Amino acid sequence: MTLNIGLIGPLPPPYGGMANQANQLYQLLQQEAGIQVSFVQTNAPYANKLIGGMKGVRAIVRLLSYVRRVYRLTGQVDVIHVFANSGWSWQLFSAPVIWIAWLRKTPIIINYRGGEAETYFEKSIKWVRPSMDKATVIVVPSGYLQHVFDKFHFKTQVIPNIINLERFKLVRKESINIKAPHLIITRNLETIYGIATAIKAVAIVNKKFPNFSLSIAGSGPQKNELLELVKKLKLENNIRFTGKLKPDEVATLYQEADIMLNPTTVDNMPNSVLEAMASGVAIVTTNVGGIPYIVEDNKTALFVEVNNAELMAEKIIELLHDKQLYTRLVSNGITEVQQYSWTHIKIQWMNLYQLLGSNKLDISQ
Repeated sequence: MTLNIGLIGPLPPPYGGMANQANQLYQLLQQEAGIQVSFVQTNAPYANKLIGGMKGVRAIVRLLSYVRRVYRLTGQVDVIHVFANSGWSWQLFSAPVIWIAWLRKTPIIINYRGGEAETYFEKSIKWVRPSMDKATVIVVPSGYLQHVFDKFHFKTQVIPNIINLERFKLVRKESINIKAPHLIITRNLETIYGIATAIKAVAIVNKKFPNFSLSIAGSGPQKNELLELVKKLKLENNIRFTGKLKPDEVATLYQEADIMLNPTTVDNMPNSVLEAMASGVAIVTTNVGGIPYIVEDNKTALFVEVNNAELMAEKIIELLHDKQLYTRLVSNGITEVQQYSWTHIKIQWMNLYQLLGSNKLDISQ
């Protein structure tokens, strides 16, 4: 018997975390026997270019078109799986789906992600709860988000993100390149990701390792501000901004890197950390949000406090001096990240889909 799954969420471009995960799951499910999968895209391009240029009109047209496609989908599939986030994204693209699925008696999985869930719930729980309570199952990608949902009395199931271990893989290298170490950051250029702290940290590192390079792969509103900071610290020859990269380009960047910096001030389950581990790159990261749920200090990463450039610089220099520490972090990281392969995650999703799909059959009989 074929199981029909309806996925709802964003697709790249842009190549963001949720869009990449949604696209990856869609592609993988299409390859599975006994599964038929359909996709409704929340960020679909406008069919009419004229409408696309009219801000107020285009929002209404997109929402009406979206609701119509969702209604049709809920009548065609056994299970709906929605990639959900906080803010207006929740109200516009997730809540309506829940109510439509509930009315049409189609089981619905809310796959909630995003490191700012707690802040959003504290402000908007009275608007979120009525819809969330109608979801059949709430799935989150980390123990951290499960803890947040527990605070608001929502029962959740943890199914982690999927890491493509064929794309993100170790390229054998003897050891860290001490003479000219290559550091990378793979986060958007936004204040919450703390990239200015990392730039200040490498300015300190520069005093002992002047031949280092830092590649910052991302785009965002902070770019000009960060470029000015680089200029002020006289690091133009050391730091380059690559812009937003596609997944294959990011994989190549990891393979060229020695250390990944993750200076974020808020996070859930950053794929960048998992991808770095899979690629054999040592990690220096803040210990905020869900990060301690996926890596362990001094075992699979080195932890630093938020906005502490001095400590981040200290940890970078420690890695550059201590070959055994570097090798241990890389080796442990490669072992740890295996649990996020499709081989492992597939079992969890399939079990849930089959359980909910059989429940729909029971209801309809």
